[in-house]
Amino acid sequence: MNAKIVEDLVRADIEGALVSVEGAGANYNITVVSDLFDGMRAVKKQQTVYSALKESIASGDIHAVNIRTFTPEEWSQRAEREEGEEGLEG
Repeated sequence: MNAKIVEDLVRADIEGALVSVEGAGANYNITVVSDLFDGMRAVKKQQTVYSALKESIASGDIHAVNIRTFTPEEWSQRAEREEGEEGLEG
């Protein structure tokens, strides 16, 4: 298992999502941005991503995941906040 395969699994299950995966072996940090998450509670968002990975988790190919989920609006607001924070640091 590698990050590209994990990314492909999530993208195949959550159509149109922006997906970033970091990690190797059996441990991954996954960030997913999708309109699908609009109106979902945090737990449901996590379950949606886990669903794409359930076979790989069950087989042991994936042991640990850290999942961050955002709607496009949340992602945009996060990026704007980070840009503002960078300006304050300099």
